[in-house]
Amino acid sequence: MGISTAAGIDIDEVMLNFSPGSLQVLNAILAVVMFSVAIDLKPADFRRLARAPRALLAGLFSQFVLLPALTFLLVLATAPRPSIALGLILVAACPGGNISNFITHRAGGNAALSVSMTAFSTVAAIVLTPLNIAFWGSLYGPTRAILRQTEIDPVSVAITVGLMLVLPLALGVMLNSRRPDLTARLRRPLQYLSMAIFIAFIVLALAANWGAFLQYAGAVAALVLMHNALALAGGYALAWAMGLSPFDRRAVTIETGIQNSGLGLILIFGFFGGLGGMAVVAAFWGIWHVLSGIALATIWARRPVVGQGAAPAN
Repeated sequence: MGISTAAGIDIDEVMLNFSPGSLQVLNAILAVVMFSVAIDLKPADFRRLARAPRALLAGLFSQFVLLPALTFLLVLATAPRPSIALGLILVAACPGGNISNFITHRAGGNAALSVSMTAFSTVAAIVLTPLNIAFWGSLYGPTRAILRQTEIDPVSVAITVGLMLVLPLALGVMLNSRRPDLTARLRRPLQYLSMAIFIAFIVLALAANWGAFLQYAGAVAALVLMHNALALAGGYALAWAMGLSPFDRRAVTIETGIQNSGLGLILIFGFFGGLGGMAVVAAFWGIWHVLSGIALATIWARRPVVGQGAAPAN
């Protein structure tokens, strides 16, 4: 990833560029990451959730309605640079990240629910991600101007999301249904490997341009921290208000606070020309949500809950 910039240039004018090869590598990594989530699923999991959908619906509402709304309020309250504001809106419009499943398991939450929320939000993202970007971005004048300049095509975004996420999801579910013995051996190594590769890719991309990243990271750091805290707090509050058990509440909280920033980067470079503030926001999110999620999981792991029968004290 190269950054064309100079000292004193406004972050809204900075353009970051992935080489075509780097973008293809990121696409492949996302596909592997999604496949590692999907091999935890069977068609029966979807049927079971359809019979008792409250927790799943709470998670999806938190992901695609509450978080974008909270993000819009944050943008109105802080009035950041337009490219930073649109970066926050775009990240909030993305589905949950696969690392949420790993973190939910570490936190002692409902990992099966987390995997199902990731799967459902990934499918829903084909429609809801471009819709949320267009809707919330158009409500704020400075970001509306960027959207008009880029002329983002919702159909193209939907196709990108479908190819990157839904196809490997379908293949993973199919393999788990037909060869559960194979997926049982692949599951844990593949999840750890995909997570490590994705984090390493972001870190290496930033390390190659560390000076330029530091020049602009300060402009987004506080906002990303506030944004992530809002996501976690909003997810927890909604799950509590819906009367979910602590077991499910942890899954909804983490799913809301862990975003698929890799997909966000692909959309930024594919449709917004690598606009500086957007790319730095997504990259910073890609690192920070891992740290905040693991920290929260460490705290919760010390206060175990007992599945659906847990007392609602946590």
